Amino acid sequence: MAKITYITSDNQTHTLEVQNGLTVMEGAVQNDIPGIDADCGGGMACATCHVYVKEEWFNKLPKKEDGEEDMLDMAFEPKKNSRLSCQIIVSDEIDGLEVNIPSKQA
Repeated sequence: MAKITYITSDNQTHTLEVQNGLTVMEGAVQNDIPGIDADCGGGMACATCHVYVKEEWFNKLPKKEDGEEDMLDMAFEPKKNSRLSCQIIVSDEIDGLEVNIPSKQA
């Protein structure tokens, strides 16, 4: 289990323990975190699970694949620290991860 902190666009903080092997997106959906819609269910076919990863965590995560970059191009206000939360696998190595949720999802 790893603690993941989701920060909504209105600065509400939700810190959850998410089971290793799930994705950051699955942890959000299972716990009704607002702003992560996950319309495609984690198939990397939309950008409705877009998050901004806190800078200190960004380089600790596996690199983005080309498909993720393509989807992020369609996300609302993508930034250099943007990720699709469906592509971040929860493990002990990311215990304490913090992500910000954009004000809207595309």
